[in-house]
Amino acid sequence: MRKPRDFGETDRIVAVTLDPNTITSIDPDEVHEWRIAIYDLVEENRFAPARVKAHGPYALHVSIVGNYIVLDVRHPETYEPIAAHYLSLTPFRRLIRDYFRIRDSYYEAIKVSSPFQIEAVDMARRGMHNEAAELLRTRLDNKLEMDLNTARRLFTLICAVQPYARRIDERASSLPAVLFVCSMNSVRSPIAAALARRLFPGRLIARSAGVRSGKADAFVHEVMEEIGIDMSVHTPHTMDELVATHFDLVVTLSPDAAAAVAQRGLDARAIEHWPMPDPTSVEGNREAVLSAYRGLRDTLQQRVRERLEPLVAAPAPSPAAGR
Repeated sequence: MRKPRDFGETDRIVAVTLDPNTITSIDPDEVHEWRIAIYDLVEENRFAPARVKAHGPYALHVSIVGNYIVLDVRHPETYEPIAAHYLSLTPFRRLIRDYFRIRDSYYEAIKVSSPFQIEAVDMARRGMHNEAAELLRTRLDNKLEMDLNTARRLFTLICAVQPYARRIDERASSLPAVLFVCSMNSVRSPIAAALARRLFPGRLIARSAGVRSGKADAFVHEVMEEIGIDMSVHTPHTMDELVATHFDLVVTLSPDAAAAVAQRGLDARAIEHWPMPDPTSVEGNREAVLSAYRGLRDTLQQRVRERLEPLVAAPAPSPAAGR
């Protein structure tokens, strides 16, 4: 029998973000399904990393690398890493298939079936969810602790994002790789990377990082939402967390980023500095601040389009070239 954990008031997830490089979709119905799954998980959960001294609440960043779901636990304000665990999808394959099969049967039953038939399908759905939740807790035992209802909601989120994963190994991909770097990976560099992914979907790998860790920025969310880009998926990262070691282009967007990249000696075919104003330094009313963020967004959109178009159009270099 599993010994129940005594969860404290702060032992909970208060924010969930998705890695936009490995979990991608432009279908609004799919994105809506992710948001519902995230909302349900954040709304009610009991969760804590094991074997660490950190105290909650926590932010959870989810990505997919190969056949693994990466559950990256972070501080919700500073986004400093606390614990990260790779969860193999292999033991969950049958349950994920059952999830979609039973879900579709349930939706169909609601339309045409009797209450008795709907209840039977719903019982099968609950049974499958409980089995998946127990397996999830077992696989994460002594790594990430959660109660059964939290595990059920986390499994639902895994099912929602898993079919739309882009399982690209950045270390082996032949796609052009671009890295944008700014001070805290909160405003300039994540906007640039998001625009690159939007402008050239599936044609490049766009990453962003900061010299140091920062906070998610609500104004970034707002101005990017205006052009249909969901920035709630963004978690600030530092250069220390980069997986890839080679980039075709590195773009620095702040003076300290330029100095940090030069000192780090990244393996890059080209390094460019694009001086960009920091809209967080603008004083004034809300509309004046939003105007500064929109100006940055629009300037970056034009610059990213003009600079990256020839990069993605060029033939892929041989693997040994420039390495």
